[in-house]
Amino acid sequence: MSESATPLRVLFCIGINQNFFDLPTERIGDVLTAFTEMTNALAALPGVRVLGTMDDDQHMVGPSAQWPWTCYILAEVADQPTVAAACGLFRSTPVGEHALWRYAKIEARIGRPLGFPDEVGAAAERTERR
Repeated sequence: MSESATPLRVLFCIGINQNFFDLPTERIGDVLTAFTEMTNALAALPGVRVLGTMDDDQHMVGPSAQWPWTCYILAEVADQPTVAAACGLFRSTPVGEHALWRYAKIEARIGRPLGFPDEVGAAAERTERR
């Protein structure tokens, strides 16, 4: 990421679809391995800095075709073409004879950091120290 350009704040929203749940148990590991490869490739893209992740698989069971999604990656990304490249990893990451997009989908929400008034930021810092 260039020092002069303000990075985009991107929330990658990932949903697991019914094809994953239809797999025989012995093939689920192939998808999980590909998913790990995809997340590592996303984090390694030039211009991407992962800020955090969240997986709500303990509180949501079954496919997620829309919000709420299965998991999320929050990142700073240099530009829109890099966001598109990250999403494209679902097309290019192999799972057997298919690609990852057969079992999961991704949607990118692009925005900016939420600005807080100084007093809200100070309160958040006090809470974090507890």
